[in-house]
Amino acid sequence: MKFLRYGPRGAEKPGVLDDNGDIRDLSGLIGDLSGEVLGNLDRFKDLDVASLPKVAGEPRLGACVAGTGKFMCIGLNYADHAEEAGMAVPSEPVLFMKATSAICGPNDPILIPRGSEKTDWEVELGVVIGKAAKYVTEAEARDHVAGYCVINDVSERSFQIERQGQWSKGKSCDNFGQMGPWLVTPDEAGDPQDLGMWLEVNGERVQDGSTRTMVYGVAHLVSYLSQFMTLHPGDVISTGTPPGVGMGFTPPRYLKAGDSVRLGIDGLGEQSQSCVADR
Repeated sequence: MKFLRYGPRGAEKPGVLDDNGDIRDLSGLIGDLSGEVLGNLDRFKDLDVASLPKVAGEPRLGACVAGTGKFMCIGLNYADHAEEAGMAVPSEPVLFMKATSAICGPNDPILIPRGSEKTDWEVELGVVIGKAAKYVTEAEARDHVAGYCVINDVSERSFQIERQGQWSKGKSCDNFGQMGPWLVTPDEAGDPQDLGMWLEVNGERVQDGSTRTMVYGVAHLVSYLSQFMTLHPGDVISTGTPPGVGMGFTPPRYLKAGDSVRLGIDGLGEQSQSCVADR
């Protein structure tokens, strides 16, 4: 199934996509797509979706999960992207955190921060935790996944790499975490290690990859992270990006106000963003 959240920012309601691509309101059955709800999405398998209220028009879509406590990202997790960046493939997953305040809807604008000259794009597979995971094995890991989504891990490379400290400053600006459009359950998403993914800037395809080249797969990442911290329902893992980011071009190419970005992953939907100066 494809779950979503719709409505004004901060007042989103839960919904589900029907067979015709229309949004059906779930707010009469659940409060939001968060917490324990995420660990029990199977209960909706036999739901007559067409019996739910149909949402009129084309409402704004919010991030496809609410109540995210940890927004975890994995760096250099595609062998071809590590090569593009001129860095060695890491011997274990490289973890960094992205502020949850960066999370926004899939079509909300990319805000170019004040003073930014190196705002970059990254299409990534997002993994949403549905059940608490602590010290889980790889064999158990996928039982703790509520579903998958598209993420644009927007990054300001100067803030990230050229300034002092860790990467978080360049990863956590407002609207640097477009998430959605849908939370797709594992049974419908299929094999998360065999999904095509792409990103376009101003209509030009710049990223065209596949989760097949991921160094550390979903099961390994969930298990690995659970050895260091408990993963809670609503936590999100953004699993890395294939080659084609702006930093990898010669010369590098970065986003500016007025640019447009489209991205998607097979079966998980598409995002579309405009770039505007953050004031």
